Order: sequence, then C-alpha cells, then structure tokens
Amino acid sequence: MKTQFALSLRIIHWVMAVLVLAMLFIGAGMVSTVTEWHLTLFSWHKPIGILILVLVLVRIAVRLSTGAPELPADLKPPVKLFAKLSHLALYASMLAMPLIGWGMLSAAGTPVSLGAGLVLPPILPVSAEWFAFLRPLHRLLAYAFFLLILGHLTAGLYHGFVRRDGVLKSISLKR
Repeated sequence: MKTQFALSLRIIHWVMAVLVLAMLFIGAGMVSTVTEWHLTLFSWHKPIGILILVLVLVRIAVRLSTGAPELPADLKPPVKLFAKLSHLALYASMLAMPLIGWGMLSAAGTPVSLGAGLVLPPILPVSAEWFAFLRPLHRLLAYAFFLLILGHLTAGLYHGFVRRDGVLKSISLKR
C-alpha cells in the first residue's frame, strides 16, 4: 500500500508552497502600498505567478501519472469527499490565479515580463471591460485561495498532530 506521494510530487508541493505563500504576501504588499516598493513587488509578482502556473501543470501531470496514497480508511465518506473537493479547488485556484492575472495584464496593455528580456504574449486584447472584470476577480480569488490554504494547512496539522494517521507524512520530504 502506497503511504507517500512520489518524491517529485513532494518536492514540487513544497516548492510551490513557498512560492504561493510568497505570492500572497507580495500581492498583499502590492495592493497596500504606493511607495517605491510597489513596482518592485509587481516585477516579482508576474514571473513568480507564471512559474506557479508552469509548476502546477507539471504537478498535475506527475500526480496523474504517479497517483496518491489512500486516505485513512476510518475517515467518513463525506470527509473524504470534502478532502478531494478541497484539493480540486486548490489545483483550480493555482491554475486560475496566474491565468486571470495574465489576462488582466493583457487587457490593461501591460506586458508580462519574466526578466532577461522575456515577455509573454498577451492572452486577451486590450480591453477596459475585461480589465474591469478580471481585476476584482483576481483579488476575490486571492482571498478565497488564502482561505483554502488555511483550511489545507489546518487539515494537515490536524492529521499530523491530532490524528497521527500518516496523512501529513505522505507529503513529507523524509522517506
């Protein structure tokens, strides 16, 4: 019986965890400041967002090819369903957030520069209407994503320190 995710998936998970948390802080800093830091934070936000998009696509491919350990048998079916749906929501958020951000910048006519002269093509035409729709959507999804992350972290800690059922160990970098 499989007790851990594939090592590659565990590594991607923890790299993405650091990147996503950094993005939440960077995003919060961007919207709360108009100092000289705003442009610096904005210049970090775009390439990290695209890196997260690439990593989540790789992560999905690895997850589909390597599978996942079973949840503990004593969990009730509604709890298992909720766990699976919350993971789907996390994956959907990790896909949607960068795509919405990229679309929002495209609609604003702002290039998505990744540094070293690398600029992504726009995915939407310049459009005040699209920008006006996507900007609050990006912010709203960021708040929802933050709540999902808190729930995910809480569940992981509950499984690791209260239930001690191996769920937290399944994503550990230790063998």
